[in-house]
Amino acid sequence: MEHEVDYLIVGAGSAGCVLANRLSADPRNSVLLLEAGGKDTNPWIHVPVGYFKTMHDPELDWCYRTEPDDNVAGRRIDWPRGKVLGGSSSLNGLLYVRGQREDYDRWAELGNRGWRYADVLPHFKKSEDQERGADAYHGVGGPLKVSDLRLRRPIADHFIAAAQDIGIPLNPDYNGAAQEGVGYFQQTAYKGFRWSTAKGFLKPARDRANLRVETRAQACRVLFEGNAAVGVEYLQGGERKTARARVEVILASGAIGSPQLLQLSGIGPAKLLQSVGVPVRLDLPGVGRNLQDHLQVRLVFRTRERTLNDEVNHPLRKAWIGVQYALWRTGPLTLAASQVAIFTRSSPGADRPDIQFHMQPLSADKPGQGAHPFSAFTASVCQLRPFSRGSVELRSADPLQYPAIRANYLSDERDHPVVIGGIKVARRIAAAPSLAPHIVSEFVPGAQYQSDAELLDAARQFSQSIYHPAGTCKMGHDLSRDPLAVVDERLRVHGVARLRVVDASIMPELVSGNTNAPVIMIAEKAADMILEDRTLSPVSRFEHAEART
Repeated sequence: MEHEVDYLIVGAGSAGCVLANRLSADPRNSVLLLEAGGKDTNPWIHVPVGYFKTMHDPELDWCYRTEPDDNVAGRRIDWPRGKVLGGSSSLNGLLYVRGQREDYDRWAELGNRGWRYADVLPHFKKSEDQERGADAYHGVGGPLKVSDLRLRRPIADHFIAAAQDIGIPLNPDYNGAAQEGVGYFQQTAYKGFRWSTAKGFLKPARDRANLRVETRAQACRVLFEGNAAVGVEYLQGGERKTARARVEVILASGAIGSPQLLQLSGIGPAKLLQSVGVPVRLDLPGVGRNLQDHLQVRLVFRTRERTLNDEVNHPLRKAWIGVQYALWRTGPLTLAASQVAIFTRSSPGADRPDIQFHMQPLSADKPGQGAHPFSAFTASVCQLRPFSRGSVELRSADPLQYPAIRANYLSDERDHPVVIGGIKVARRIAAAPSLAPHIVSEFVPGAQYQSDAELLDAARQFSQSIYHPAGTCKMGHDLSRDPLAVVDERLRVHGVARLRVVDASIMPELVSGNTNAPVIMIAEKAADMILEDRTLSPVSRFEHAEART
């Protein structure tokens, strides 16, 4: 069975749903969207706290795991990624964070023209339907609902006050003029429901005659004629099928899926491809390299004051939680992954915030597991711009076999003082006058960890991913200056024609915060560029791609 369209998008996640909406808005463009997972009909997807149910569910989650990593005590770290319409926006913690303006200015300084903060801000605003209204930094009327939290707990207010006690300024809008400070998170939710890109972007476009969505469609490889991408081979219902693209193939499969698909298609490090029996089409060393992620060190503090642990562990209170949500769409079932955000510096010498806190008024051994049977809260701290780099590599030519994910957390020694400093900041907040009277003890990692060496050891043992993989199809204008670049500043794959990558994998450096909002921005900007390039004929597009090599 063969479909033929103008634009073929692989992956209906945070980026793919945006692309499908924007490219099909013009009825002259035909669009096919392929998604390996199923429809977003599971009711837990639409309940904000439902990530506790959907995460680690193989029906909805790829359930990736890293290779054993000696830098984190030999552990394998879970890496949930959405395998459903909406992708990870259907499973994530709903936190809306853009990063720092310096992140995007840095991308431009690396040679990626058009990616400064001033260039990308209009794309953030274009998506947004901000509950607080429009201003210089925020938009209204866009497909993505962004709202304030519908849940507050006293322990979170104490935490905010304690942060101010130690000199961290109150900042009610970390996505505004400056990121630094402490305040409540905003979330991609509306009236108590999750607002994924499937709901915000794809659903309004589903009835368009020029848009087709195929679920349970596992992409196997990109098809080429000469130097140009012309389609995709995929598996659906046990059958091997093909779809053709008259104008472009666009990979939006994420920081794991997109490099894996390129490698399966013969684009990547030649030695790796040869070792697994994939014919080499293009030796592009950067495919699957430059992997970055945010590693969070999770501190848990037992408290005298009751927290959400007490609510979810008590049968009657737990029933009341259900009633609150059913009747008013309020209460703990509206909980995002965290309540309080802090962006601050690990040391006075840092030139800008280099650590982020996620504070939750509950605690568990790891995200997605049951709450501890005592009153407690969690203060997770992560390094915003890690130096450590990992990789995503094929194990075989079988598209159904997961690639090897090597995160290499904390492998670069420059990360060590930042992580140690983050733990020290967390303890300073816990000891501050506004919070200390409410704390019984530090449960994790525990007061026995004191020296810098011991704190680094604690970070290796008591850390988890925040699920922000990025960088594996690095954006870079000039291969001669950046041999690990995979796409140019218009997200076109170097060395071939009619093939782009649009997702977190194109980030040359990880943004200073959660990645969902930046990925939606990347897709908005990419859609504009794709539509601009539509004026080029297929021949001139081919010649232009060859000129870039």
